[in-house]
Amino acid sequence: MKSRLLSSEIIAKNQSATGRIIVLTGARQTGKTTLARKVFPDYTYLSIEDPVLRMQYAELTAAQWSEYYPKSILDEVQKMPQLIESIKSVYDQYTEPRYLLLGSSQLLLMQKVKESLAGRCFIQEIFPLTLPELLTDSWSAQVKHSIFQEFISSKQLPDLYPSFSLDPDFAEKDYIFKYYLKNGGYPALVNKEFTDNDRFEWLKMYVKTYLERDIRDLADFKSLQPFVKVQQITSLLTAQQLNYTSLAKEAGISSNTAQRFIQYLDISYQTISLQPWFKNNLKRLSKTPKLHYLDPGIQRAVIQKQGMLSGNEFESAIIAEMYKQMKNIRFQANLFHLCTHDGREIDFLIETEDGYIPVEIKMTNKVNRTDARHLFSLDKLLDKPIIHSFVLSNDNTIKQFSEKITALPASLFLT
Repeated sequence: MKSRLLSSEIIAKNQSATGRIIVLTGARQTGKTTLARKVFPDYTYLSIEDPVLRMQYAELTAAQWSEYYPKSILDEVQKMPQLIESIKSVYDQYTEPRYLLLGSSQLLLMQKVKESLAGRCFIQEIFPLTLPELLTDSWSAQVKHSIFQEFISSKQLPDLYPSFSLDPDFAEKDYIFKYYLKNGGYPALVNKEFTDNDRFEWLKMYVKTYLERDIRDLADFKSLQPFVKVQQITSLLTAQQLNYTSLAKEAGISSNTAQRFIQYLDISYQTISLQPWFKNNLKRLSKTPKLHYLDPGIQRAVIQKQGMLSGNEFESAIIAEMYKQMKNIRFQANLFHLCTHDGREIDFLIETEDGYIPVEIKMTNKVNRTDARHLFSLDKLLDKPIIHSFVLSNDNTIKQFSEKITALPASLFLT
């Protein structure tokens, strides 16, 4: 059992006046149910997946909910969206009842939540385990912030050893980082009795279940095959710019359908699409995004791959981890990739209110100044100051290419 950084925040929110209804959403098997039941052991657990029971729950009046289930966890609540109306009625008529609503379908759950519970609920997304969470050894262990999380919160880097290998915790952090690149962060996979083959079989079954349940929840497909084709193609194209016309041609579908399928991947927490950065905000909406899978284990399971990561797969794994870590501390930022007409590219551009944090990602074991070439003079292109730039790689040596350009091992920066 691994600890979750969000536990203390959810407890604190539940005890506040604005935390009477908490909505936990995220991909299937990210630990929503475990988190809810561990944090609130005195709450009644109600599974809405049971078709008989959910019909009975739907018939309860607000008074009956208040009397019989004043503190409850409603799991997979998107299976019966009208129950959200029941919870709204309880909220409006009674001050004591408190509820946790859990759902693995962002679209179905969030549409109804925004319609019915606007201003009445606290929404928290749950993602696969981050590297700091993977480093914990029990549910009660403290989850420490990574160097990256500390930096985006304080805008300061801590004092660092000249080489990561000198860090007393190097062996443990290096092991966890390699585990993450191979298996991803889904909680079920940390079972110590699992072999590598067990984990890969679990991931393949996850992909199958995702297609059969989550995607069928999102769309009433006559055939899943075109979507499966898009999923496989995008898994091969992770960390690359999307060309909807080419994708549509490869999958045998229209360009509009290809865009819709990418939206399904995004809203079901399988991928993120980074828009390109432009000074003109309208251009950002019209240009092609760069797609990243949110879990390296899932991405590789889709294409049945167990060998070494490619450079693109490494880039996506790093960006996915940074994305999860920002979400876990509710850090507000706009996220982009940058690609100019003269060939300058930045893998990950984090825009905050105060400025930008550009990140270049290289899979190399030996970083040099050339790897940071696109980061130099970048401030002349951007419309806000650069807070600090980073080159993340597998090189254990910390290197300073300029006052505001630092090369760090990704395994150190993200743990």
